[in-house]
Amino acid sequence: MAISIYDIFVPPFTQMLESLDKVLSKAEADVAARKIDPSVFISGRLAPDMLPLKVQIQIMTDQAKGGASRLAGMDPPKWADDEATFADLHARVAKTIAHLKSFKPAQFEGAETRAIELKFPNATFNFTGKDYLLKFVTPNFYFHYTTAYAILRHNGVQIGKGDFIGGR
Repeated sequence: MAISIYDIFVPPFTQMLESLDKVLSKAEADVAARKIDPSVFISGRLAPDMLPLKVQIQIMTDQAKGGASRLAGMDPPKWADDEATFADLHARVAKTIAHLKSFKPAQFEGAETRAIELKFPNATFNFTGKDYLLKFVTPNFYFHYTTAYAILRHNGVQIGKGDFIGGR
């Protein structure tokens, strides 16, 4: 039996987003226990030239919603990047999970050969669906999730590999 683009994308990305939501809950509890201003974590970064936690999560969720939409032949929804609290970040993650769960496997039929074009201010990228998934969306999604996780871990949140992977 062949594995489908849907199988490669929707269930694992959903699992990772659910894991992220739990990691954010642990960060919230840590902030409360240590009496730290939550904005310290939300605006936290690993290095001065890196994006803060909230932007890592915005980009990660953009990869998930945009990837699923484009692979299904649809335009991705546009969301404001205005998250400023843990509650806002939880809501964005939940909205992304709901978006992923709205897709059916049949919507991804033929996705591996679907032409996908991404336009940025200074560049345009053209992919087949397969290359878009494997060489753009997946690496970007995991890069930003790993960075968000690392920001929280660096700030002392007691999380580990099991929290990162989740799904149990």
